[in-house]
Amino acid sequence: MAREIDRRAARTRKALHQALMTLMLRKGYEALSVQDIVDEADIGRSTFYAHYTGKEDLLRSGFQMLREELKEAQSAVRAAAGTSHDDPLGFSTAMFEHAARYADHYRTMIGARGGAVAENEIRLILSEMVRREMPRTLHGDRMPRDFVVQFIVGAFLTTLNWWFERKPGLLPSEVDVMFRSLVLDGLSPLVDDRHR
Repeated sequence: MAREIDRRAARTRKALHQALMTLMLRKGYEALSVQDIVDEADIGRSTFYAHYTGKEDLLRSGFQMLREELKEAQSAVRAAAGTSHDDPLGFSTAMFEHAARYADHYRTMIGARGGAVAENEIRLILSEMVRREMPRTLHGDRMPRDFVVQFIVGAFLTTLNWWFERKPGLLPSEVDVMFRSLVLDGLSPLVDDRHR
């Protein structure tokens, strides 16, 4: 019986997340209400509130699932490519491939319709990933590590937007090569030459 309830709860959460993404594409995050979401998902308000405290809680929980998916993808890419934790951009391949698979969701979250909450959550996830990959010390410690992390995250988001808006036909691997080339060349005085 508990397994059936778990499956039902998982289906409900999935329906609510899908409704949120659909509505964000259509109306934008800021314009949404909980009622819009439950209507789209065809779920009662009380059921919604049994799972989430509000639309921001629903949005944030989706990012936790994204965080877990990306960690798995990052590990798989690292294992397949034989890369080490010393690669300061080890996250990028997994992220671009994930973004390609869920392009509509990413367009919604990082575009104007995603709102500040979505963009902030994406930045937090990316910052965590970059910090895990970034060497503990940068050559000479000439720049604060956090500044370098934010530079990489900003460059990644800019690349993602450019890709979706201007060159959606490019493969994730092609975008990844361009991103890595530009960022690593810019970071060359700070990171070991073996990363280039």
